[in-house]
Formats: sequence, C-alpha cells, structure tokens
Amino acid sequence: MTRRKVLKIVTHIVLSLTALAYIIPFYIVFITAFKANNAVATATPFIWFPVGDQLGVQGFIDVFKTYTIFSTGKSMVATGFKNTLIIIVPVIVGGMFSSSLAAYAFAKMKFRLKKAMFTTLMFSMMLPGIILLIPSYFVYDNLALTNTFFPLIVPPMFGSALGVFFLRQYYTGIPDELLEAAKMDGLGHFGIYFRIVLPLSIPALIAQGLLGLVATYNDYLNPLIYLLDEEKYTLQIALSMFASGNTNSLHTVMAGSIIAMLPMLIIYFLLQKHFVNGLTMSGMKG
Repeated sequence: MTRRKVLKIVTHIVLSLTALAYIIPFYIVFITAFKANNAVATATPFIWFPVGDQLGVQGFIDVFKTYTIFSTGKSMVATGFKNTLIIIVPVIVGGMFSSSLAAYAFAKMKFRLKKAMFTTLMFSMMLPGIILLIPSYFVYDNLALTNTFFPLIVPPMFGSALGVFFLRQYYTGIPDELLEAAKMDGLGHFGIYFRIVLPLSIPALIAQGLLGLVATYNDYLNPLIYLLDEEKYTLQIALSMFASGNTNSLHTVMAGSIIAMLPMLIIYFLLQKHFVNGLTMSGMKG
C-alpha cells in the first residue's frame, strides 16, 4: 500500500469521526424528542433505536401546553416565536439596506476621509460587544426604553461592520465601466444602486442576511437584559425558561429544541446555494 493511499484512508477516518461527533448529538436530540415518556428514563440505558410504544409525539404537544404565560394563558413558546419574528424582520431588512448602502459608498464613491472612516469601522470589529452592554443599558434605561423591543430592533437596523466589510468586497468586483455607463445614461448614485448594484449583489445579500438572521434568532443575552415581561420574551428565553422547568421531561425539552432549530434548517436548505456563492464571491473579490 502506497503512502498516498494510507494518507487517504487516514483522512477519511478522521473526517468520518469528526462528522459523527457532530451528527450523534443531533441524533440524540431528534430521537429523544420522538420518544414516549416511559422510554426517556435516565436510570435505564439510553435507547438508541426506539420502536413501537417507545415512540410518541407527546413531547411536541407538551411544548405548547405545559408552559404558558401566567397573565394570558397563551403558550410561552408560540409567543416567543412571534416576538422573535417581530424583532428579526426589521433588523434584517433595515440592517441589510444600511450595510449595503455603506458598502457601496466605500467601494464605488470617492469622498474625503474615506480610508480613515473605513479603518475606524474595521477597528470597531475588534471591540467585544459585551464592553458596550452596560453603558448601552444605562442609556436605554434612562430613556425608559428597557422592557421594549427598541434596543433590540433600532440599533441593528443601522447595519453591522462585518456586513459592510463583506459587501464592500463584493461590490469592488463590479466593473467601474458598468457604473460609468449608467452615469452617462443619467443615473445618480441611488439609481445605480437600486437598478444595477442591488440586483447584481443578491447572492451576497442573501449570505449576509442569513448570517444576521441566525445571529438575531439565536440571540439570548440582549433580550435577557432588556426584556422583563413574559409576554415580550423571545424564543430563546422562552425555551431556556421552559427547559429549566421541565428537567424531568427530557423528550419535551428536546422537542422544544427541534421546534427552535427547524425554521433555520429549512431556510438554510432552501437558500444554501446562494449562501455559499455569496460567501465565496465576497471573499474572492477585493
């Protein structure tokens, strides 16, 4: 056996073991969610392949029935999902619009202090967000904006430094001759952006939009800091509270995890081609 074949076999073994390390936890979550209550007892050996009466969907039913808002009686998980959507839609739409406009300006426009402003923007990426959390809380608290969605929606709508950086890399790959021809036809910067740049950058916008979507959807700390009422909890807080109160009902907790993961998995599988293309092209162009 040649050295190349040995290396290939070892590589496949390592990759297979790595894949199993990621797949097995997801399998445990999935199969536990579909177990009946009598098959989830932690005192017995774990049942890897439940059959017959060991299977059930009661966990998914209990997710929406066993944890409700005290004042309204509504499902906490369903309410959390609704609140998460209320936050996500303006954050993603507004954030991508702001980031793409700034990226276009840095990539294709000429103005004073352009390099200094872009350098400052990139430097802001080095600052951990946790540093700004306490002063931001004091500001919003003094403005009586805590326990509202305002701190979670409005600031992200102005875009992110990372989004500006990747979109700028993408926009620099658009030929300047194409934009100059548009200017000769009478289009201004906004016309060029909406009619030429925006349609050409759909893959990059989808890629950055998905990254922002996942970050906002999975955000736990910021909603925990700013939101106080149960009626305003996001999905991640609702699931955390739900899990802490159902430690003796693992199939219900796992069912809640499946419900939380499902929207992101569906969106990714539908848009994965655009996501990969957008990230690849953003990284290659510059």
